[in-house]
Amino acid sequence: MTAPISLCPQRVSGEQSVNSAEAEEFLDRMFAEGAAEEGDRFETRLAQVRAEIAETGTYRHTAAELAYGARVAWRNSARCIGRLYWRGLRIRDRRRVTEPAAIAGECVAHLRQATRGGRIRPTVTVFAPGTPDAPGPRIHNEQLIRYAGYRLEDGSVLGDPRYAEFTERVRSLGWRPPERRGSFDVLPLLVEAAAGEPRLFTLPPDAVLEVPLTHPDHRWFAGLGLRWHAVPVISDMPLEIGGVTYPAAPFNGWYLGSEIGARNLADEQRYDLLPAIAELMGLDTASDRTLWRDRAVVELTLAVQHSFDAAGVTLADHHTESHRFLSHVEREERAGRRCPADWSWIVPPLSSGQTAVFHRYYDEPDPAQRPAFLPPG
Repeated sequence: MTAPISLCPQRVSGEQSVNSAEAEEFLDRMFAEGAAEEGDRFETRLAQVRAEIAETGTYRHTAAELAYGARVAWRNSARCIGRLYWRGLRIRDRRRVTEPAAIAGECVAHLRQATRGGRIRPTVTVFAPGTPDAPGPRIHNEQLIRYAGYRLEDGSVLGDPRYAEFTERVRSLGWRPPERRGSFDVLPLLVEAAAGEPRLFTLPPDAVLEVPLTHPDHRWFAGLGLRWHAVPVISDMPLEIGGVTYPAAPFNGWYLGSEIGARNLADEQRYDLLPAIAELMGLDTASDRTLWRDRAVVELTLAVQHSFDAAGVTLADHHTESHRFLSHVEREERAGRRCPADWSWIVPPLSSGQTAVFHRYYDEPDPAQRPAFLPPG
């Protein structure tokens, strides 16, 4: 359900004026799809925007334009299998929030409101855009919730190896890990205002819902002490709408079970848990031909789904979500719209050939398509 996992942050500069042609294209699409406020006229709004761009180099979106743009950006996300729900994206307009502490506070509010005790709701919080005078604020974290990775003397990593470098960065800026370090220590937020130094903010425990992982059949599984956070909030992908870029626009859907079980916890460059699980299952790991990896990853993903269900936390499975994605494709085609999709991301990493999305091709992604959540550079 999440949008694409971003790789590394980029600085989005607001030092360029908005291209009025991009604004016109956006407004034209919005009015054509009937998303404008009742009584608004395209010609009148376009004239206002052109005048504002001519005077200031940019323009301010109305609340309706911001909401439509953010939702269509999700609709355009070629790597997201959960786009069937794009119209239900909840918009939190926080464009007037500019101070780092206030931004961090709104990120915490986003987590609380999106989590809802486990009944997760797709949400986006939009902070100030970049302007010709200054870049907007940004959040350096890939996601609002991620786990630390501590490099050890023997070269191994305690926690998540993917975030070892980020962990070292926030430690150099003053973050102190728990006295007793573990594999699932939540990293602080690293927030940078429009023209300031990045500042650290600790997430309060009540804003981070985590699910302890158990298995429906293997009692030993609980002894591994595994857990995962409930809400994936992508926070380093700029949102571009009609030529205006919002560098900080954290957004979330909900997890796909295989995203946690078959990637985050299973990948060799992440938690690499398959060998340990296979050993506890008594599998022969001497050769890949025994399919021990396949058997272990199924049980790990089953544990994730079982645990989220038992905790009452929203989680999609790869079979159901595949059928729902094809329903989304059909809806878009009936509306006369292309539905770009990156096959390598849409097709789940577990039992791919058994899912409905595996057996067809899709429209190629268009990097120039807007509105969009932009990949970090």
